[in-house]
Amino acid sequence: MLVTVPAADAQNAVAGGAGQLPAVTVNAPEARPRNRPKPPRRQQTARNPSAVQPIAPVPPQVGGGVTSGSATAGPAYMQPTAASAITISGAEVNARPFLRPGEALEAVPGLIVTQHSGEGKANQYFLRGFNLDHGTDLAISVDGMPVNMPTHGHGQGYADINFMIPELIQSVNVRKGPYFADVGDFGSAGSVAIDYVNKLPKNIAELTFGSFGYRRALVAGSTAVGAGTLLAALEGVASDGPWNVPDNVRKLNGVLRYSQGTATDGFSLSAMAYSNGWNSTDQVAQRAIDQGLIGRLGSLDPTDGGTSSRFSLSGNWAQSSEYGQSKINAYVINSSLRLYNNFTYFLDDPVNGDQFSQMDRRTVYGLNASHAFDVRVGGVETQTRVGLQTRGDDIGVGLFKTLQRESLSTVREDSVREGNVGLWADTTARWTDWLRTTIGIREDYFAGRVLSDTPENSGNAQASMTSPKAGIVLGPWYKTEFYGNAGYGLHSNDIRGATITVDPIDKVTPQDRVPLLVRSKGAEIGVRTKAVEGLTSSLAVFVLDFDSELLFVGDAGTTEPSRPSRRVGVEWTNQYRVLPWMRLDLDVAYTRARFTDFDPAGDFIPGAPAWVAAGGVTFGGESGWFGALRGRYFGPRPLIEDDSVRSQASLIFNARAGYKFDNGLRLQLDVLNLFNAKTNQIEYYYLSRLPGEPIGGVADRHVHPAEPLAVRLTLAGRF
Repeated sequence: MLVTVPAADAQNAVAGGAGQLPAVTVNAPEARPRNRPKPPRRQQTARNPSAVQPIAPVPPQVGGGVTSGSATAGPAYMQPTAASAITISGAEVNARPFLRPGEALEAVPGLIVTQHSGEGKANQYFLRGFNLDHGTDLAISVDGMPVNMPTHGHGQGYADINFMIPELIQSVNVRKGPYFADVGDFGSAGSVAIDYVNKLPKNIAELTFGSFGYRRALVAGSTAVGAGTLLAALEGVASDGPWNVPDNVRKLNGVLRYSQGTATDGFSLSAMAYSNGWNSTDQVAQRAIDQGLIGRLGSLDPTDGGTSSRFSLSGNWAQSSEYGQSKINAYVINSSLRLYNNFTYFLDDPVNGDQFSQMDRRTVYGLNASHAFDVRVGGVETQTRVGLQTRGDDIGVGLFKTLQRESLSTVREDSVREGNVGLWADTTARWTDWLRTTIGIREDYFAGRVLSDTPENSGNAQASMTSPKAGIVLGPWYKTEFYGNAGYGLHSNDIRGATITVDPIDKVTPQDRVPLLVRSKGAEIGVRTKAVEGLTSSLAVFVLDFDSELLFVGDAGTTEPSRPSRRVGVEWTNQYRVLPWMRLDLDVAYTRARFTDFDPAGDFIPGAPAWVAAGGVTFGGESGWFGALRGRYFGPRPLIEDDSVRSQASLIFNARAGYKFDNGLRLQLDVLNLFNAKTNQIEYYYLSRLPGEPIGGVADRHVHPAEPLAVRLTLAGRF
């Protein structure tokens, strides 16, 4: 029988993302499952001034200073874009009530952010019909630093955003599909670039207390130092959660930044530090709840949990001149993760149980450089951007069998060095007042070395891939623009799967290698309009193909050579400012996700959502009453290939009400899961074994319940 578990939780010896297909038999539980004025720039006078205004909503800048985006010169309408591209302000993000930091990213239209384990593990992401696991094809960055981790102990592209402090967000730049030359690895489904502020309008002090032992304290402020600004923030969080085994979250998080100048002429230097420890109630077998062995919020292994840390130094520099706009971003990141999970209980080891530990320690170095310049060719206004992106990871990664967090044996342990270089360029031309085109190209080269505790699995691997891109914008007519985009993309696979030769358990059984890079290709057509006063609406229809899709065979506990896949979908996004102090929004997305070759097992892609939707109302001004009411619908998903087992749908509402006093104080009440919906955050279907059950285990639905109704009261001051 063909069954599925969380993608990362089905990969330990060679963790993979969507499209990684390590045929590795590992009988381990996780296998189951900087400041000069810019010279004036001559502009062509538009015959139709409205024709050079971007239709996309651009939020007001908060704080100013250098940001870490791609090189930018000239007006906004000369930037590559698509119907689905959007920039979300930090104010919009923070106007929403959310349970955990990762859920702040649900401001991205069509993105679902869940959690199937403790509050220190990376979230699970769903976008455009992808179960992205912990980040396989959603490229997330914070101030130019990548969050996704290749060749990770818990899954290819693992993207832990728990270090993010939402109050510091300046903007979230969202682009979907493989159409943008400056987006590389992990960005096929989409990319989310988060920029922090350099300066706060006022200093912040906040205290939050809530249900289930939730406590949070935040202090943040900025002050002038010399010719620049010093920004500092410190956050502490503790929580037990609603679970029978308390989460016992203990998180510390800090940011220190010095900046000078502006976004086009200036620099910033930033240090970030994050540490977290927690217990976790992972997904549990539904039959254990039905039989009364545990309650709905119970655990089948109370020793599951983990620790994680992240420390980074980064710098951003920008300069404008008569020759264009240059930007450089450099960073170094040191991170560590230790996870303890038990998803199958007593299936593999009837005596000690199936708990395992995953370890990942790494240092990441990177540099991004880009230059943009404007040229008029035969009367046609053009902007060309060129860039270089480099990254290197020095990784220690391991998988161990454990009992109550005590090590029993080593399944596999590796030292990995992996790097990549990306060269990219694009040119946008405005041929007429109503026609703009973009062509781009990207060349990626990946290489690395694996030193394994099984020498036969050591080796070198390298691969390269060229990805052309193109886009067109027609309009505006009546404040409406039409878009077309197409391009090739990629994501990398875990390099251990590209060097493996034998089963790391028995050291004998041959294993097939997998490609280091997997090709994606996609296209999108759409429209964005502001024809109705106050309303910005966009509609995008897309198709996205992958050469392979991650597949898990529950009976064998292995990943197998994958099958190609296709997703066809539509997204409808709306923002309507009804009144100066009230805004409505509604996002609806549908995707048909299927394997494209024949297999008797079926062509449904496990975990791929069809329908997702979100909407709400936000109201308030600079003082007085404010609030929000939001709902999020997460439609049912197939859990196995023939669609005979499906997940539940979920509909969860969150609410906020508060008052801002003239003296800078703010009192705020958030109610999460307002109607106490007894639904699930996530569901899987796979084999597990409880004590006394048949030795071969039982195929069952495994669920992680949505947290029950919770309230959080915040007292904040701005001074």
